Amino acid sequence: MPDSRQITHLLNDIREGTEEAYEKLFPLVYQELKQLAYSNLQDERDDITYTKTALVHEVYLKLVQQGRLEVANKNHFLAIAARCMRQILVDHARKKQAEKRGNNIRDITFIDELLKVQQESDHIVELDKKLKELEKIDERMARVVTLRFFGQMTVYSTAKALEVSERTVKRDWAKARGWLYKELKSE
Repeated sequence: MPDSRQITHLLNDIREGTEEAYEKLFPLVYQELKQLAYSNLQDERDDITYTKTALVHEVYLKLVQQGRLEVANKNHFLAIAARCMRQILVDHARKKQAEKRGNNIRDITFIDELLKVQQESDHIVELDKKLKELEKIDERMARVVTLRFFGQMTVYSTAKALEVSERTVKRDWAKARGWLYKELKSE
């Protein structure tokens, strides 16, 4: 188990823009990121199948490209990684939809080569649209959904990442699920 002080130190280095900090950090959190990807993909729909390793590596590439990152702690970092996973899944689903419409986008990335997407990627894109609508109504509630659904975080971890109480997370989670159910059902 990695030393939490070492992780915190590396996160501070990332915040300061130290380039090699990501290279040192990722091996320390790699297994947790793979578990996050596994949980996300397992509970993901039957419409997307690809390796958890590919998703973790894509998150790594995306974060490294950003360079400096304002990260408060390990839970906050995992929350950011969960959001990256969501963005990667949504972007990929959009590309697949465009291909179905005959708009053959040939912008092949690392994840495109490893990803095998089946027919129902529409669900991810629709969920993302609804999450964007929810963000306009209640940004924290949308973040709770992102962390709980895409990040597979526990109530406790979500509360820590958002710096709110567990009760608030439970309340937001229940409201958001109800709102999303109603919105997605009406489509």
